[in-house]
Amino acid sequence: MPQFYYKGRSVNSGQSVDGYLEAIDENNAAGQLMNRGVTPLTIKEGIREGKDAKPGFGKRRPNLSDMALFSRQMYTLTKAGVPITRAINGLIQTTRNPYLVRAMRDMVENLESGRDLSNSLARHPDIFSGLFVNIIHVGEQSGHLEQSFLQIAKHLEKEKINRDRIKAATRYPKIVLAAIVIAVVVINIFVIPAFSSTFSRLGADLPLPTQVLIGSSNFFMNYWGYMIAVLMLMVLGASSYLKTKQGRFMWDRLKLKTPVLGDIILRTTLGRFTHSFAMSLRAGVPLVQALSMVSKTLDNSYIERHIAAMRSGVERGESLTKTATAAGIFTPLVLQMLAVGEETGNIDEMMDEVAEYYEGEVDYDLNFIGDAIEPILLIIIGGMVLVLALGVFLPMWEMSSVALER
Repeated sequence: MPQFYYKGRSVNSGQSVDGYLEAIDENNAAGQLMNRGVTPLTIKEGIREGKDAKPGFGKRRPNLSDMALFSRQMYTLTKAGVPITRAINGLIQTTRNPYLVRAMRDMVENLESGRDLSNSLARHPDIFSGLFVNIIHVGEQSGHLEQSFLQIAKHLEKEKINRDRIKAATRYPKIVLAAIVIAVVVINIFVIPAFSSTFSRLGADLPLPTQVLIGSSNFFMNYWGYMIAVLMLMVLGASSYLKTKQGRFMWDRLKLKTPVLGDIILRTTLGRFTHSFAMSLRAGVPLVQALSMVSKTLDNSYIERHIAAMRSGVERGESLTKTATAAGIFTPLVLQMLAVGEETGNIDEMMDEVAEYYEGEVDYDLNFIGDAIEPILLIIIGGMVLVLALGVFLPMWEMSSVALER
């Protein structure tokens, strides 16, 4: 998504404001600014540069835990009646992430110069997403800023729980697969060559499993340098391609087409979308703007394109249910719930129901895959042990039987 630098004037305070935001084009950027209460004077496309462009060495960008803690602390302080500037100055003293501290100091400077909090946040799009900024803006306008921080905190905490759940489900397979790779390397470098030299001195005919093991070991020992070089070239090539817009799109689509896992990734992403979308609508963000903001938080360009098509349909005057059906990424049950939400005017509640529905399905599937993949991995390990045992012991048994016959 292109990034735009803007200069404008706050409708409420009349103060000059500037910052960066992500938008499809200049018209979309102008619409976002007007919704924030900013009259745009200058909008031009450009990549953010300067002191906040990249984290310094050893300074990572804030993760979900950092942002959830920041939102929760801001909710507590604003609810207690602490002024925003004093609240942020207090958090600067206790925040451990230097990158976030630097952003908060810049926020304090902007607040003291008369800018709104939402405009101060918008100057740091690499930390505060459009969804974050717009919900804070709605909270400022409605006088319920503490509730906006609470909504964001709950959203980020739930997002972290979901991601941790997926990591936990995939941790065991990753460890086992890594152990298998290490075992294959050790066997080919140290174990098989020792037996190979012994068998070659005996001059006996070797059984097929032993020939396979010796052949793979010889190939590994003779061409390991080429194998590493090819692997590095493949990794670098794939990494460079995935950094392109087309490469990212193709990878995101391929992930969704993967058997079993693709369906889980799709439902997980849609669960995040529906939950974020419900939160945006509940906070008072306009429908079209909510679709635009939430689509950019999904980390999947393929689904983002489908959501963008939904936004275009809504802008043409079509119903949300019709555009969701045309997108082709929602289940019939979800579409029915969405239709009910439009009829009753409770789209946010229906979207929360959809999010819970997807999360329940994903939880069940993750548990099922976790239970099913363990015996599969055990079978793979058992097969490796069997091949190794046959390759090593079959020649010994044959030589023992020949010695006994003599």
